[in-house]
Amino acid sequence: MNPTLIMATLLLAASLAPAATDPVHAAHALDFDVISQNIEQYHPSQWAEYGKVAAQALRTDALILEADRTPVDVVLRRTQALLDHLGAKQHQRDLNQLKRKNKAGLSVEGQRALFMEVAELRRKAAFSNPLLDFDSLLFLKHNPKARGDNHMVDQYLGFNQSSGGGIFRLDHPFTNPQATSLLDDELDQENGSFISLDLDYDANEILFAYTPLDWKGHTETNNWNGQPWNPQEASRNNHNKHYCFLEESAFHIFKANADGGNLRQLTTGQWDDFDPVFLPSGRIVFISARAGGTQRCGYRFIPTYTLFGMMPDGSDIQQFSWHDTNEWHPSVNHDGMLVYTRWDYVDRDSDIAHHLWFCYPDGRDPRSMHGNYPDNRSHRPWMEMSIRAVPGSHQYTAVAAPHHGEAYGSLVLIDQALPDDRAMSQVKRITPLSAFPESEITPGLSFRDGKGNKQRDWNYGTPWPLSDDFHLCVYSHKKLGNYGIYLVDSFGNRELIYRDPSISCLDPIPFRPRTRPPVIPVQTQQMQADREPGLDPSIGTVSVMNVYEGEFPIPEGITIKELRIVNVFPKSTHAIDNPRIGHADQSIARGVLGTVPVEEDGSVFFECPTGAGLYFQLLDEHGMMVQNMRTDTYLHPGEKLNCIGCHEDKLNAPKINRVPLALKRPPSKIKPEAPGSWPLTFPRLVQPVLDKHPDFFAALYPEKNLSGTEFGKWGWSQAMHTLEKDAWGKHGGNGALSKKNKRSYSLPMQEGARVSKLWKKLEAAGAREKLPPEDLRRITLWLDCNSNFYGAYKDIGQQAQGAALLPQDGIPAWSPPNQFVN
Repeated sequence: MNPTLIMATLLLAASLAPAATDPVHAAHALDFDVISQNIEQYHPSQWAEYGKVAAQALRTDALILEADRTPVDVVLRRTQALLDHLGAKQHQRDLNQLKRKNKAGLSVEGQRALFMEVAELRRKAAFSNPLLDFDSLLFLKHNPKARGDNHMVDQYLGFNQSSGGGIFRLDHPFTNPQATSLLDDELDQENGSFISLDLDYDANEILFAYTPLDWKGHTETNNWNGQPWNPQEASRNNHNKHYCFLEESAFHIFKANADGGNLRQLTTGQWDDFDPVFLPSGRIVFISARAGGTQRCGYRFIPTYTLFGMMPDGSDIQQFSWHDTNEWHPSVNHDGMLVYTRWDYVDRDSDIAHHLWFCYPDGRDPRSMHGNYPDNRSHRPWMEMSIRAVPGSHQYTAVAAPHHGEAYGSLVLIDQALPDDRAMSQVKRITPLSAFPESEITPGLSFRDGKGNKQRDWNYGTPWPLSDDFHLCVYSHKKLGNYGIYLVDSFGNRELIYRDPSISCLDPIPFRPRTRPPVIPVQTQQMQADREPGLDPSIGTVSVMNVYEGEFPIPEGITIKELRIVNVFPKSTHAIDNPRIGHADQSIARGVLGTVPVEEDGSVFFECPTGAGLYFQLLDEHGMMVQNMRTDTYLHPGEKLNCIGCHEDKLNAPKINRVPLALKRPPSKIKPEAPGSWPLTFPRLVQPVLDKHPDFFAALYPEKNLSGTEFGKWGWSQAMHTLEKDAWGKHGGNGALSKKNKRSYSLPMQEGARVSKLWKKLEAAGAREKLPPEDLRRITLWLDCNSNFYGAYKDIGQQAQGAALLPQDGIPAWSPPNQFVN
């Protein structure tokens, strides 16, 4: 019989079935209905994407298979897979008896009754898993946000939260679950909100974030003093009129004994602090919005929040990351390294890269080995959140989550030991019938690259891996519904552990000691306890063993002579392209610190400012960019940052058989570029060349306006408008990858000034012979750095007139503010 007809009958019966009151019985009844829908939609006889998803699934047991005709077929098969995996022979006889009951022609009522019997046996088998060797869980009660924009950043702003929640212990979770609040009345649980739970390695202390959620007075004008925008700007959208950053509505980090006693507040202030995690050393890493900066897309102020660190008692708070956009969910892997999610779009599509990153527990040396340079943003998860190392494995669990939404979605397993094909080669679907939000319409069916992707399947959240195959997590069948705590396996089974019908759950953690990863020695000197007397905190060093070592080879005959260091300035104004910084959409303001020499063997060694976002460019003998970085890094006081090459193969050992030449000498000092390059502005860097050689450029642009004193759209000079049409730049923005940028990574000799229309005109006009090299270099420098007009986000009229204004954020933290102005 046609499975679709069978399912239509079962779905009709499901709609008429009485609601179950027992939560476990209700969860099993819902499971019957969900599997009925899955058979109708995802049976291989009619699902075009079946083969694609089957190849990407961790286990095909979690799919609908050819022989599956009813939910009972599915639950029997998946339960058998679970028993086989666990070696649970004690349940095999009972399962065989239930299999014999599954006869053709069984009525709909009989199907449902038999399904419930199998589900009860499945539950017994699942809870006999030896990995469940604990008798208590810790978890939060926390509903999805109540207000604000639907966005990955807004979800962690304190004033957007739903009221209610707390920290709870769940005793006897697999037999007779009983939830007990740990905090009594020490914090207002009725009106406040809780998020981001962590348990230390000895199971003695907890960390979490809490906001009193006193936000209703935010629209009062007197509360807006010192805010990054004003109430009139905020009120242009009803979603944002309460976006006033005050201490009484921000998340703050708290610490307590694991029984809830000895509660201490560790952080204060107007900016949100959340996602605290215990380091093996006892120190604490967390996410904080006190970094400065805001998003480059949208029309509201949402703060940039990044990695910070502090001592166990909350003292000596220090910035660990100077990345220009947001970061989330740090955790510690088996090697003692931090893993976290980082939103990365330096001169790239704003929605393509927020995936797994690593750094040392002192914040140094951020690296990505997965997902940062996709070819198509819809061919894999748009975003990966809640990343954790899997016990006994080198792999990581994550939630494939939306950019425009919250940290719920489909569960995936990440294997960085495999080569990254810029799509799904490193990713397996743990829950393959749950689509990747924003990436997919249904599992395997990608959205076209563009805006307005309708979302669904925000089913799973905050997984705590027990193994590759078993996870504690929260689950709701409905998007942003009531999330309960479940045990989920890779065979397609999920068992309800606990649900509060009045509020969702979050962050389930086994309440037991766990193995403490190794303590990696601190090799920075920004924390007070680590500082050496006499150290200059403003300087670190960078070494590159061989700039020719990379995934994309430098073409033969091209010699790299210099490495350029560019300083990124995070955006400080709330509206998209206001001001319009330059040629490219959503371009970042920046300043060029200068260049250092590259030795004949490709090695580099130089001193570098600390406490600022930086990226590097490789230059040829003419000072023109050969390859770009299109992400950023940073140094801490005392840090020695070492690189093998430029975008080198992450899976192979470096090919170094002798000491690189650069390391046989003292580190180079950065040589500044031309005046007008820090901060980089068109009026100071390029206009002097146009004014110095008027006849040459008049011939290049006959009857065009090259004035630096007449201004037009966006406050740009007429000269900028003329040259900008032939300029080069990589765009930010939703959809820029497919619409304008074509790729998310840099290919040697295929970017920058050399591929611009302006350079072709300059070459044809004999610019190398007719212009002094230092003047020509000013123009190629401008083109290589995204062809910007402004170097900061404020006082644009002064900048247009040639003033060098310091940016609000992004200046190297331990250097005098005016040190780099040229």
